[in-house]
Amino acid sequence: MAMLGPFEEGPTLAVAVSGGPDSMTLCLLADRWAKRRSGRILALVVDHRLRPESTDEALRVGGWLDDFGIEHALLTRHGPDISVAVHARARAARYGLMGDYCRDKGILHLLLAHHRDDQAETMLLRIAGASGLDGLAAMAAVVEGNGLRLLRPLLALPLARLRATLAAQDLPSIDDPSNRNLAFGRVRMRRLAPTLAADGVSTQRLTSTAAALGRARAVMEGAVANFLAAAVTIHPAGFCRLDGEAYRAAPDEIAKRALARMLLCIGGADYGPRGERLQRLHGALADGALAVGRTLGGCRVLPSSRSILICREPRVVSGPVRLLACESLLWDGRFLLTAGTGETPIMVRRLDRESWSLIPKQDRKVLRNRLPGAVRPSLPALCDLDGIVAVPHLGYMRRGLEYGKDGAYSAEFRPAQGLAPAVFAFVATTG
Repeated sequence: MAMLGPFEEGPTLAVAVSGGPDSMTLCLLADRWAKRRSGRILALVVDHRLRPESTDEALRVGGWLDDFGIEHALLTRHGPDISVAVHARARAARYGLMGDYCRDKGILHLLLAHHRDDQAETMLLRIAGASGLDGLAAMAAVVEGNGLRLLRPLLALPLARLRATLAAQDLPSIDDPSNRNLAFGRVRMRRLAPTLAADGVSTQRLTSTAAALGRARAVMEGAVANFLAAAVTIHPAGFCRLDGEAYRAAPDEIAKRALARMLLCIGGADYGPRGERLQRLHGALADGALAVGRTLGGCRVLPSSRSILICREPRVVSGPVRLLACESLLWDGRFLLTAGTGETPIMVRRLDRESWSLIPKQDRKVLRNRLPGAVRPSLPALCDLDGIVAVPHLGYMRRGLEYGKDGAYSAEFRPAQGLAPAVFAFVATTG
């Protein structure tokens, strides 16, 4: 745990608990660790409702945690059945439920029970998927997101050791039958492990390789972060300017990675562009050949004197959504919008031509030059039945209204991915 810090005094840790031997062991160890530091843990048990027995299993795990005196919360997935990409969608739903719960409760750390065998399987899956450096570094020990840190303290430990710890404490666990279902790639890789080990491709060697690649990824990400800090200016209205000369002078791989991060941040997506289209745009920027604007990753990339303007592409901005009084929501994957105390529901839509025309002419004239013209059509406009209430990033408010009282007035740029994330955290492979 020491390498995953720092932690606050009297830390509160959330622990993802499926009921399997790895997560039950993690829960036990984390509880002891936190109590020694005058802290506490909160176990999060997710009922995916993917199997008929899942609810009973979740309740059984909750009963065990009660017996151990460990506080817990049961989180239930609601929605349609998942029939395709089951593992990926279930994982996304699980992380979403736990992340929302932690942020709502002000919990900063969520512990995950991935272990050395999981890391080796991830490495094999990434090799099979022809991943590059980032993918082959496998899972990070620390992932920092919006207000939450995902921590994997068991990555250096084999599953057999966790099972032995559980048995020594005489603690129960659940065996998920999906862990034996050969329809899933991870299970097939698990079945291959003994054969691969006999030919020298052991779990230890796979995780050692992942750790070495993790060190290389960390160095690369540090260089990219330094470049972004020096060459990019980001604006609260959700766009950025890139120093063209600095981009052309940067090493090729660092510049291309930085471009992907900018597109990811401004586009508000979970994953950035890759492949040939990214390479073509990078080539145009690196050669100083961007004569006209281009689009990629939900962004517009436009030449602007000595700098490059990167802003959201208006035609792919999210559609209108309703925002109720005292409510907050993330719009277009970019802006956290907050409503005031007015009783009239607010509709949030992009500031297209129709919305712009609803602003009085005298105000439009004043507002026109506050931001680049290419940025304006992708901004959130807050409307009611009488027209535009506010456009926060232009400083516009309908006359006679007061901020924070009569409608939705705040719009904070809060993209799904920041411009430069925390540098990849790898772990030693001994243990």
